[in-house]
Amino acid sequence: MSAPSNRVFLPLLLGLSLALGVFLGNRLGPVPERSEASEKLKLVLDYIRQDYVDTVSGDELVENSITALLEQLDPHSAYIPAEELQSVNESLEGNFEGIGIEFHIQRDTIVVVAALSGGPSERAGLRAGDRLVKVNDKSVTGPQINNEFVQKTLRGKGGTTVNVGILRRGSDKVRKFMIVRGKIPLNSVEIAYMLDAKTGLIKINRFSATTYDETVKALQDLRGQGMQRLILDLRGNPGGFLDAATELCDELLEDKRLVVYTQGKARSRAEYRTKRTGLFEEGPLAVLIDEGSASASEILAGAIQDWDRGMIIGRRSFGKGLVQEQTELPDGSAIRLTIARYYTPSGRCIQKPYSDGADAYEEELSNRMAHGEFIHADSTRTNDSLRYKTHGGRTVFGGGGIMPDHFVSMDTSHYSEYLQKLYSEGVISSFCYAYVDEEREGLRNYKNAGEFKKSFEIDDAFLKRFLAFAEKEGVPTDQKGLAISDSFLRTQVKSGIARLLWQNTGMYPILLEQDPFVLEALKHL
Repeated sequence: MSAPSNRVFLPLLLGLSLALGVFLGNRLGPVPERSEASEKLKLVLDYIRQDYVDTVSGDELVENSITALLEQLDPHSAYIPAEELQSVNESLEGNFEGIGIEFHIQRDTIVVVAALSGGPSERAGLRAGDRLVKVNDKSVTGPQINNEFVQKTLRGKGGTTVNVGILRRGSDKVRKFMIVRGKIPLNSVEIAYMLDAKTGLIKINRFSATTYDETVKALQDLRGQGMQRLILDLRGNPGGFLDAATELCDELLEDKRLVVYTQGKARSRAEYRTKRTGLFEEGPLAVLIDEGSASASEILAGAIQDWDRGMIIGRRSFGKGLVQEQTELPDGSAIRLTIARYYTPSGRCIQKPYSDGADAYEEELSNRMAHGEFIHADSTRTNDSLRYKTHGGRTVFGGGGIMPDHFVSMDTSHYSEYLQKLYSEGVISSFCYAYVDEEREGLRNYKNAGEFKKSFEIDDAFLKRFLAFAEKEGVPTDQKGLAISDSFLRTQVKSGIARLLWQNTGMYPILLEQDPFVLEALKHL
């Protein structure tokens, strides 16, 4: 279920942007000569181990020292302990190993939202709506159940087995299934569909190892449906692999166009150019960005803007223009070290300033909001000394993020304290799960997501049913708040039900129908 659009989860956006940088590869450079400073550090660590008043872990001291050392460099250089490296890499590699379910924790119980198509759980016979109550004969219900617990319990090496017990609606009998874990794809293309007879939309949530292939397939499918105009949605996309972004640009720009170049103190200039005829080099194009679009997303948006290939719609992007290189250490941990900056074709480095320290950097998005940048286009701070020219002679600005060609304000018109309470108590998602569970047989009458979108109506009688549910969940009806949030709330409920039935294919066409970014793009296309 989507959160209210007026709420920006700044720590999440920042954390994702820090985690998913632009990586050029894994390489271990020459070991630097031992200096007086490094000898000094070793002496201090040895002294602490030997003579400190309390017993301390030498390994923990070293780990903390490395973390503190890298934090002094820039906001994106980081140390990753061995136990965290696999999970950090999974989203970029585009897969992980597990049983293949999308789940939701409802009233301390793991509920299957969907058994992923072709995955181990689907093959074993699990269905949407099943409740997992046992894993390997151990109970998995109760207040201790959270997302981390579920992932640790159900994920595992491919080929290993896990025995689960489930309760299915209409029966009190616990059914047992043996599931053989396998590779589960993590799709980076969330949705690709036709908005109208000529306009296709592709939403990409990150740039992983599989993004290019996924997007090419989406482009081919949409072209086959008559697409002549394209909206590429990169909102909230924190980046990922550089190659995924440059290869995708090759499908949108003419041959031999400069996409991006990188350069650093110890790295000579490296250019990335288009090489071949792409699938959508001609035709109206709009790229949607916001303050959560970072790194590889900014590379793509910057290249499209600098070559005047399409319009950039939305709000100023995050502003991450530093390139990290990941080096794995012998104990399985890794260092991601900033080794260069990247520059758009016009010469813009879009990295926002970080000289004021980590705290100021982390608060930068909050400061943007407080300054009114998310609401008013003219409140965006630009550095007039960092003016650049696009291929067609338009003026664009550097100094921190990609500035859109057409601004879209954050929509706060539907916000109310009542809506906030419904979200904070999880009422909307709980209602959708309960409704689908109770009405699943009747909902099967809708043959597909398109028919549901067209015919299913959240009328006043249905809304009363929701309000009664909310009352039971401890959120009394606030008529004033309801009047403000009514239309938005109905859309959220309808899209939430559609998501449970058809995942993203059902949800996004409902959510994006009145989306201000999409409407702005359609207006200019």
